[in-house]
Amino acid sequence: MESSTHAQDPRIAQRRQRVDRFTSPVQAFIATETAGGVVLLAAAIFALIWANSPWEHTYHEILDHHFAFDLGFWGLDRPVHFWINDAAMVVFFFVVGLEIKREAVVGELSDPRRVIVPIVGALGGMMAPGIIYSLIVAGREGAGGWGIPLATDIAFAVGVLTVVGGRVPFGLRVMLLALAIVDDIGGIIVIAIFYTSELALTPLAITAGLLGLMFVLRQSGIWYLPLYIILGVVAWAFTVQSGIHPTIVGVVLGLLAPWRPWYSEEGFGQLARDEVQRFEEASRSHDEEFAHEQKTHAVRQLGFLANRAIAPLDRIEHELAPMVAFIIVPIFAFANAGVSVSPDTLSDAVKAPVALGVFFGLLIGKPLGIFTAMWITVRFGAKLPTGVNWMGVVGMGILGGIGFTVSLLITELSFTDEQLLTDAKLGIIFASALAGIVGFLMLRRVYPPLPDSAE
Repeated sequence: MESSTHAQDPRIAQRRQRVDRFTSPVQAFIATETAGGVVLLAAAIFALIWANSPWEHTYHEILDHHFAFDLGFWGLDRPVHFWINDAAMVVFFFVVGLEIKREAVVGELSDPRRVIVPIVGALGGMMAPGIIYSLIVAGREGAGGWGIPLATDIAFAVGVLTVVGGRVPFGLRVMLLALAIVDDIGGIIVIAIFYTSELALTPLAITAGLLGLMFVLRQSGIWYLPLYIILGVVAWAFTVQSGIHPTIVGVVLGLLAPWRPWYSEEGFGQLARDEVQRFEEASRSHDEEFAHEQKTHAVRQLGFLANRAIAPLDRIEHELAPMVAFIIVPIFAFANAGVSVSPDTLSDAVKAPVALGVFFGLLIGKPLGIFTAMWITVRFGAKLPTGVNWMGVVGMGILGGIGFTVSLLITELSFTDEQLLTDAKLGIIFASALAGIVGFLMLRRVYPPLPDSAE
């Protein structure tokens, strides 16, 4: 057989070995939880460097450059910044919706008894920053930005926790993940309710009708992905005109994704065995043309069966997650983190209520709210996961103060004034950096790394 000849060819083996030597480290890096956070951080730093270089004007010219999309009967002419924040980020929120649904039906949010502590902690971690921000900015310009310090960046927070390594208990990782997911849900609700402009009812009704149509199609067993992509794009277009931020559509579409596969485990196993048997029988045939046709058909059918044995939710999330982590979110960070920093800017930010509200909301409000809410919940009978102590909860709460992606998005929705935008973004950047460093050092002290001999 040709395949066996190739398998024994030393030249092919050597070539594969050289390719693996290059690709394996890359694949290992991409597979780690820290990878997305590293790329996100690099994009933000690159934006800051460019926005403070002699070529600063080119950075803003790129983001302000207009792209038009015209179908004749409908079109949009918007700057690059819009296409990143209001179009590409819909895919990010679509994946967030997929993650929320997966965790709710089969993951860490599926058992209320296990998640009551992180759920309450997330609520406390949203209330306290909002209160601190409101107290600092009360009665001043920018009071409407109270939602900015509410969000936790999953990629950064989980990435820092992973870098801590050592003896960090699995329960603490699960708590942080559950807390961040609930935090995302809260951020989505805040955007939908409090950061929505004047509603246009006709486009909103059409959007609702399209989402309802997709739900009916899903319930009817029609899972043809291109159809949903077309309907989703049309729903997004009407949402842009409705006044609701279009990223909300991404979340709803994610929640609509089927989480059960088309075939059950037993059904897939039986059908797969039938095709394998067909393949083996064809291999024993002396009619080469007939054998080739039968084997090809069997392999194609196995691929079709395998595709339908995976839930659409899992398959789509697996395919989109790398694109979101390594392309969409870094581009978003690049487009929104480019703040001009000068001695005057920093001096103004130190005194600016918005910058102080965001900074203390994230750095103080997040850990204070998370710890207090969890402590009260445990006092009423709930339990922390095995191996998790209160100092670990404090460290996790500090990591919750890493607010970046959603915080930057809410900043863009809150303000149009350039000074307020700059103040808020500087508050986010400095608070997130300090939260990451302090949280890392504290958790490293609470859960020190294992000795080399024990690893």
